Amino acid sequence: MKKYKIVKNLSLAFLLVILFFLAAESQAADLLKPDAVAETREQGIEFAGTAGFALTTEVGDVVASVIKAFIALLGIIFVVLIVLAGNKWMNAGGDEEKVREAKDTIRHAIIGLIIIIAAYAITEFVFKNLPWGSGSNETPYTN
Repeated sequence: MKKYKIVKNLSLAFLLVILFFLAAESQAADLLKPDAVAETREQGIEFAGTAGFALTTEVGDVVASVIKAFIALLGIIFVVLIVLAGNKWMNAGGDEEKVREAKDTIRHAIIGLIIIIAAYAITEFVFKNLPWGSGSNETPYTN
């Protein structure tokens, strides 16, 4: 019975390796066509443009997108903290120490949310209203 398991596992591993290499070979078959590399590059650039990653994107726009993504991640962390603190409070079972810890966690999460909202407001103000924050070539101090 043990020999059967070994043969079965080896056969399965061999089959997976063969399928992996066959898939890679079929994907590489298109590269044998003339001008396939240029065509693939053009398709990649076109796809990047439709996905919002155009090559003409300004540095300020990229920085704004990264900051917004980071602030969104912090918002998700806030929601998780509130849910965990609420769960801790609900399961405290009358233990005042656990209730106090849950209240402290909720209080700290709300303070963090206020900081996140303030950071978002400052980021929006800088990148939308100030001329050098929008990626334009204007400098803030012109003579």
